[in-house]
Amino acid sequence: MTVHQLAVRRRPTAEGRRRLTRDEFSRRSGVHPELLRRFVALGLVQTVPEPGGEPRFPPGQLAAIARIERLRRGLGLNYAAIGLVCELLDRIQELEGRLRERSS
Repeated sequence: MTVHQLAVRRRPTAEGRRRLTRDEFSRRSGVHPELLRRFVALGLVQTVPEPGGEPRFPPGQLAAIARIERLRRGLGLNYAAIGLVCELLDRIQELEGRLRERSS
């Protein structure tokens, strides 16, 4: 199966810069807060530490949740394997970008 990702660059909006609480992120992503904690522990979702409290989630991490769900449903992978697959996909995307830069 070939996965093609389309890079879309957008200007950040005020909403895009605002980091979400765990509950907001959980509600938007449709992922239970406990499962979200597991994703963070496995390194599947990144958080940003806020001074004096709970870590916050950049809205861009909603795409990470969608990717996790596609890999889980489409390939039946466990979450540990999904972490490895995501790392490899990110690395491939990085290398393809470098290759495009060289050929330009």
